[in-house]
Amino acid sequence: MKLLALDTSSEGCSAALWLDGHITGRFEVAPRGHTRLLMPMVRELLAEQGLTPSGLDALAFARGPGSFTGLRIATGVVQGLAWGLDIPVVPVSSLAAVALQAIDKHQLPEGACVAVAFDARMGEVYWGTFQCCDGLPVLLADERVCPPSAVSLPDVSADRWIGVGSGWAFAGDMPADVAETVAVVDDTLVPRACEVVRLAEQGYRQGEAVPAEQAQPVYIRDEVAWKKLPGRD
Repeated sequence: MKLLALDTSSEGCSAALWLDGHITGRFEVAPRGHTRLLMPMVRELLAEQGLTPSGLDALAFARGPGSFTGLRIATGVVQGLAWGLDIPVVPVSSLAAVALQAIDKHQLPEGACVAVAFDARMGEVYWGTFQCCDGLPVLLADERVCPPSAVSLPDVSADRWIGVGSGWAFAGDMPADVAETVAVVDDTLVPRACEVVRLAEQGYRQGEAVPAEQAQPVYIRDEVAWKKLPGRD
């Protein structure tokens, strides 16, 4: 299985290649550099493995939620490649990708839960809750956008909750029961293609691949944020 994944959903820009279970990747924090950096990353990854785009079986991308402009960049590149190569695309949740990163970084045990929050601007956060099952994040409730004061945790049996993502900068505005339940917070994590490609490989095996025209970003909301990420939206 040869799968290429892209992520430009935040200030990070990254690409990753899954080659029969081996992952190589590129990641750079570059709020203004996604368009400039993305394709050189792709070319480097393929060249390292002696591959050409025609050797790929599928593509993947972080579908959102995230920066509106960033999501459109990765979507456009993936759609163009997929159409040209006539291969399918696996869309992956940006929130799930960060949840997987948290599971690995913090060595979360089976059954532990992750609450992912991204700064959605306009006084809101993108919110998703996940449980660790066989080392992978399983979504517990629908992803949504809401004020920090309106976030909630699902009623599940879990010995440990961890909060991750930029939206946890607003932890002081979240309900007291959420703050009390979430014992550890890591607001440094951003989506990366290395986690996207792992989730995409699983999604491909589970039949989640779609044709190029169905590879669409997921904004969760339609309003354009008034407070823009520097150099992006």
